[in-house]
Amino acid sequence: MYPATPASRKTMTNALATLRRFIEFAWSLYVDVILLIKAAVMGIVEGLTEFLPISSTGHLILTGSLLGLTDAKSKVFDIAIQSGAILAVFIVYWARIREALTGLASSDKQRRFVLNIFLGFLPAAIVGLTVYKAIKAHLFNAPVVAGAFIVGAFIILWVEKVAKPRPRIQSVDDMTALDAVKVGFVQCLGMIPGTSRSGATIIGGMLLGLSRKAATDFSFFLAIPTLISAGGYSLWKERHALSMADFPMFAVGFVVSFLAAWACVRWLLRYVSSHTFVPFAWYRIAFGIVVLATWATGTVVWAD
Repeated sequence: MYPATPASRKTMTNALATLRRFIEFAWSLYVDVILLIKAAVMGIVEGLTEFLPISSTGHLILTGSLLGLTDAKSKVFDIAIQSGAILAVFIVYWARIREALTGLASSDKQRRFVLNIFLGFLPAAIVGLTVYKAIKAHLFNAPVVAGAFIVGAFIILWVEKVAKPRPRIQSVDDMTALDAVKVGFVQCLGMIPGTSRSGATIIGGMLLGLSRKAATDFSFFLAIPTLISAGGYSLWKERHALSMADFPMFAVGFVVSFLAAWACVRWLLRYVSSHTFVPFAWYRIAFGIVVLATWATGTVVWAD
């Protein structure tokens, strides 16, 4: 057996270094792919739950914990992908939004529509700036989330099975400023984790006299300023946690959230024309039980 020469040892060292770099590169690609898949899953969850009366917050917490996305950056990611869902509303309702914007200078109807959206958004803006930090600090825990899911479910069942409110408003164009403010205050209930912003505005709107279709439409319109302002504020506060390296993950989450929300919004608009929200109530009860079970067993780390 021939003794190793300096040249052969150098060749071996270089070969091992090249192999190590290749393994590190392959591992980084694997990690990136897995991370992008997780981002896509979160995007699907956000897009499908943001506008249904089932609370996107609870679903994102549960899914994020199961996927291991629980750090500070993941919380910012959850907020950022809401933009994809909002874009879906813009696309679905673009004709109505364009009509409102182009008619501001000449149409009382369009000015009233835009004013009602602003008045409906105002209560959430005021409450969000004053008490949301306290809500997040004290109510962001599993028992509250589960309780909100289940209580909200029974409210939906009561509205659909017992109260059966008779609508006096068939279209968002028929709403008064007072109607918009009332729905705006009801929307504030959505700040309680597990309640669902869309659930509060749709069911609350029905109790206030809006038809199922009008309440759903107004809930979507209110989502635009509400989620944009809340998301923009949160992203600005947490901007130090972001870097350009996060762009692929955020881009995938945004695109998938948009596609899922676009499909969900179009489906929901067809659904409300001939169905009640009772199935969502039973789903909320089941999901509330899941929240309690995952909290009790330690499967999911729910913030306290």
